[in-house]
This record gives sequence, C-alpha cells and structure tokens, in this order.
Amino acid sequence: MSSQGAPIREADLVSSVADALQYIAVFHPPSFVRSLAAAYEREESPAARDAIRQILINSRMAAFGRRPICQDTGTVNVFVKLGIGARIETARPLTDLINEGVARAYTDPDNPLRASIVRDPLFGRTNTGDNTPAVVHFDVVAGDALTITVAAKGGGSENKAKFANLAPAASVSDWVVETVETLGAGWCPPGLLGIGVGGTAEKSMMMAKEALLEPIDMAELLRRGPSSPIEEMRLEIHERVNALGIGAQGLGGLTTVVDVKIRSHPCHAASKPVGLIPQCAADRHLTFTLDGSGPARLTPPDLSLWPELDMGEQSAGVRRIDLDRLTREEVATWRAGETLLLSGRMLTGRDAAHKRIVDMIRRGEPLPVALKDRAIYYVGPVDPVREEVVGPAGPTTATRMDGFTDLVLDATGLLVMIGKAERGPAAIESIRRYGAAYLIAVGGAAYLVSKAVKAARVLAFADLGMEAIHEFVVEDMPVTVAVDAEGNSIHRTGPSQWRRPAVTVKGSVPV
Repeated sequence: MSSQGAPIREADLVSSVADALQYIAVFHPPSFVRSLAAAYEREESPAARDAIRQILINSRMAAFGRRPICQDTGTVNVFVKLGIGARIETARPLTDLINEGVARAYTDPDNPLRASIVRDPLFGRTNTGDNTPAVVHFDVVAGDALTITVAAKGGGSENKAKFANLAPAASVSDWVVETVETLGAGWCPPGLLGIGVGGTAEKSMMMAKEALLEPIDMAELLRRGPSSPIEEMRLEIHERVNALGIGAQGLGGLTTVVDVKIRSHPCHAASKPVGLIPQCAADRHLTFTLDGSGPARLTPPDLSLWPELDMGEQSAGVRRIDLDRLTREEVATWRAGETLLLSGRMLTGRDAAHKRIVDMIRRGEPLPVALKDRAIYYVGPVDPVREEVVGPAGPTTATRMDGFTDLVLDATGLLVMIGKAERGPAAIESIRRYGAAYLIAVGGAAYLVSKAVKAARVLAFADLGMEAIHEFVVEDMPVTVAVDAEGNSIHRTGPSQWRRPAVTVKGSVPV
C-alpha cells in the first residue's frame, strides 16, 4: 500500500460509499453484460429474446445516460471487512458513516435514486426518504485496510429468498431446482442463484447473498469442465434450472440463470441448512478498498462492452394500441404472447395506492380518479432530473396486487393492468370473468420504458411519493399480453413450451 498504516478519513469513507452506490445504480458488472449478451445470441424463444434485448438496450442507455438501470434501486447491503490494524479517523460508529454515504447517494440531485426503505416494517411503514438505513455486515480480518462491498438488492428478487433445513441425506440440487420452479417470474430472470449450504439458518442465508457478489464465470466453467464437487453441483443446477424453460421474464426460453454460485460451511451432523437467494437482471454490486491514501477511485467500464442493439426488430409488424380509445371489444381480440405498443394516457398505482382504493370502495367513498375502461401501470418511478418527464419507470411485481384485483375490476370497470411476473389463479379468473387483460413490461428495462413516457403528472395520493397515482402519456411503450380476456396466460404456456430434459453433467456426484 502506498500509505500503509495511514488513518482512513471519515470524509473518504462517506464519499466512497456514496460514489459506489451511484456507480452500481447505472453500471452492470461487465461479467453480467457479457453473459447476458451471450444468452441473447443463443436464445431461440422470440419472446425471451426480445426481453433480453430490451434489458441489454436499457443497460447500455443507463450506462451512457448515467441513470438507474432499474427504478427499484434496492435495499443497500454493505459487507465490511475491517482490517485488524486499520485506523479510521472518526469518533462516530462506522454504520453511521456508511448510512451517511447511502443518504448522500440516494438524494444526489444529479442522479436521485428511489428511496424504498420504510422505517417501521410492522405498522406505519413510512418511507425514510433517503433509503437508509443500510443492512451492514462486519467481518474483522487481517491487515490494515478497510474493504467494503456495496450491493443494491431489489425487492422483487429479495422477496423470493428461500430457506430450508434439509435432512442430511437430502439432495440440495433437487431442492433448489424444485424451489426455483415455484418462484414464478417476480425475481426478474435471467439472473443468478446464490446458494449457501451449512452453518446455521442465518449463516446459510448470508453465504447465499455473499455468493452473488462473485464474478460470473459460468462460461469458463462450461468450457474447462468441473474440477471439484462444488463446481459439478454448480453445473448441474445451472443445466437443470435452465431446462425448466422458465426463460427471461418467465416467458419461456433457454436461459433462466446465467450463473449459479455456491458457498458452504461446516454444520451440525443433524442438519443441512440451505439458503437460496435469486439475483434479478439488475445485478448491482461493487467492492473497493480504503487504505488511508484517499477515497476510492472508481473507473467506469469500457462502454464498447455493450452490444449495439435497437428496438427496430420489435416494432416491425406489432399492433399499436390507442389507450385513449380503449374498448372492451378491442381488448377481447388480444392474445396471450402478443406484443403491443401502447400510446395515450395510462394511470399508475401499486401496493399502497391499491390499498387506499380498496378501502375507499369498501367505505362507499368516491375515488379520486375514474378507472373505467382505463389502463393502470404498476410502477413506482424514480424522480426525474433535468429534461426528463419521469425517471426510470419499470414495472413492479403484479402478483402483489392479486388480492385487490377482483374488487377493483368489479367496482371500477378497470380494463387493463400492466406489471411484471405472473398472476395467480384467482386473479386470472377475475381477468377472464370481467373481460380484462394483464400486460407485462420488461423488468430490468426501466430507463428504456421511461423514454416512452412523454408527459407525467400526479393525480392522487401525492403523500405516497413514488406510490402516488400518476397519469402518464406514453408513446409506443412495448408490452406483452400476459393474460388475455379468455384467461390464457403466457406464464403457463411459455415455460411449458420450452421445458426440456436436463442433460446430465459428466462426472457429477450426488449431493
């Protein structure tokens, strides 16, 4: 180190955390971009190929425009490795310095990031306004440096985390594959799987999350072959999960995961704790080291890394829809799997707005907006900057709105819902019964989607911040019909069409 033993200044730590969070908000790790580009080239499913193309275009636009990849800029996870000889020039707790960096990053006027953290998880659930506090983990290690990894974990993928304490003789691979098949598309594939085996309940989940921070190397592993039982297990799970046919956004296709990461730890002889955490297409993390020589120096990736793709292939021959002249008769002609380009006025509203709407309906109160024959987009956008009409505005997981769907369709005459991931059986039946439709925009393409929004204004529930009801005026916003008016679901038919037998990995061992 250039200045071994020098104290690490408080200001350097705070600014480095802030800079790192801004960095990961706009740049995918290079290994993820390369893996996704390779998945795009080999994808045979038209719907999945189009979704991956949108994610890649969005990633490139975010990198060039220095705006968030995804509107869900995540819960901040911070992993601190504190050298036993490190000296930090501060009288404040290290967690306070980290949270100051988080607040600075998320309230940066040049690139504000969406604040998603609520202070009280049980009752009030009021937003903290600056995405603090972070979830911070400490490990004291040898040396005199401070190494910090920051990650931003979106709610859609975090909500799909799973834990099981298997019998010692049970197959981890079988449990992982069976579990992934039940997760649906709310975690926004294609992405990664982090798996932790051993230790205790909390240790296995920590290992699963930390495993996601490793560089993607599945292509190299496939090329050279496994050299250990863990690598054989990684290959086996990678092959078997992709053989499920889930595909990008759950539309059916060849690639559901680009890599599988596994960590293990000794455990009690009576136990086999297993943690599984999926990582969505907004893969965001960065590691830096402070040694007293100044703040972290972060070099942007080479922008030639991204493939130059455009939306021309998608736009050719698709149906254009005028939302201002939407009728139930027209919606009845849409078919699951069909691509549409939406133009006109749509409303927005997600969990908190739906809760208020339903409460008002049950109390017999008039709603602040008319929903009859309209489309509502499940989104919580990032605040706009400079000339933007709206910041990144990708869809949120529609499944969370399933409990509100029947009453809202019945009481309001709402015609179209737009989100991401699948709908449950009850919601699909309500869509069929009321002759409505559910469309999906691509999760992981938030900046791209925002460019289709030409005007935006808040109509109701302004106190809810990003969860307020907005009215967007959109032009050629790309969507796929996920559930049509007859109740047909692309999330059922797509994966079943692309499901295939898994190829046994040579030399694999039972685990």
